[in-house]
Parts: sequence; C-alpha cells; structure tokens
Amino acid sequence: MNKDVIIALDFPTASKTLDFLSLFKDERPYVKVGMELYYAEGAALIKELKTRGMRVFLDLKLHDIPNTVKRTMSVLSSCGVDMVNLHASGTRAMMEAALEGLTRPNGTRPLLIAVTLLTSISEEALCGELAINETPEQTAVRLAYLAKQSGLDGVVCSPLEAGAVHEKCGRDFLTVTPGIRFADSEKGDQSRIATPLRARAESDYIVVGRPITASPDPLEAYKRCIKDFLGKDIK
Repeated sequence: MNKDVIIALDFPTASKTLDFLSLFKDERPYVKVGMELYYAEGAALIKELKTRGMRVFLDLKLHDIPNTVKRTMSVLSSCGVDMVNLHASGTRAMMEAALEGLTRPNGTRPLLIAVTLLTSISEEALCGELAINETPEQTAVRLAYLAKQSGLDGVVCSPLEAGAVHEKCGRDFLTVTPGIRFADSEKGDQSRIATPLRARAESDYIVVGRPITASPDPLEAYKRCIKDFLGKDIK
C-alpha cells in the first residue's frame, strides 16, 4: 500500500494557491482541494493542478439523496481527480450510487472514500449535541465498515481511529487522516489529533494543512512531514 502526505490547499483563490505551490520547485506533492477553493475556482483549477503533474484529492464531502450524489460524482469524475469523498452517514444507498456515478465508461474511476466523523467533533459534542451514544472510535469504525460493505476504497478518520478501522476492515482499506499536527504546533479547531510520526503506523495518507501552509518555510515543513511519516528525506 502506498503511503503519502497530502497538503490541504486551504486558500481562497487560485492565484494564492499557485503562488504557494511555486515554493515547491521540482516537488509534485499530493494536494487536497476543499470546498472554499473549489467553489471559488471550479474545475479550471483542478485541470491546472493536473497539468502540473499533481495528484488531487477533491474534498467536497457530498451528502445528499442517492440520485443527486450519483449525478454529481459523474461530473467530478470527468475532472480527472484522483480521490473524492462523501459522508458515510448518507447511507449505503448513497455510497453505492456514488460509485456508480463515479465510474467512467471504460471502467476506471477515482478513489472514493467516506468521511466517518469529522476530527473537529469531540466526544462531548458527539454525545451531547448529536445524541450518538458511542465513543468517536466506535462511530468511526461502524461507519467505516458500512463504507466497506458499500464497495468504497477507504475512509477519512482521525489518526487515533485508523488502527481500529484497519482491524475491522482490513489493511487494504484506506485510512486518510486529517487532524495532523507537529508536537510544537497549535491544535487549532481540531479535537482528535496526532503527529505525523504517531500516524505513521496506521494511516495510509495524512492530510496536513496549517502546519505546512502557515509555516514560515512551507517546503521545510513538508519535508519534515515526509521524514516523520514516510521515513525518508527529500532534497
């Protein structure tokens, strides 16, 4: 199983995004485009990133009736992205419809992963506000297994839950984990977090935003992530 560091491009415009990526010179990092940036710039930015040789995780977290999600996934698949996602809580019918819409006429498709529980949600909020009487790990594992039964490739979960997801769903079921912070970084709005080094054992991909994008030296911060998570140096 390939592992990698995905940089969250949490910028408001294409120009700021491309200015940031110009700092990486010959590197072609795996990148994540989220709602703010995609809604501002659309498929044109995805095309530009792909032209530059980057793999793209399009993070729109779809959650709607099955037919709407199916049609939307068909549109997103034509953009040439490498990975897309939806909410596992949308039910098995929605996830299966998404797979159908995502698959191209030639049988190929991007990876499809499901969000289990946002890493900003604490155990207190899960029980007190959402009235789900489970631990975050129990919720993540339950929804991950539903995603696996629906034919998906993996899930987005906290790095703290990735091991339990693999135990339930198998090692070949992808765990994509945000909530990554260096030991000396600010926690920000995340609740269930880990360092790149701690995530190394169980996460297949880590998604890293502000520890890289807000760093005084983003390239060095990226190299630090690569070294901690993949155990290798890049020049």
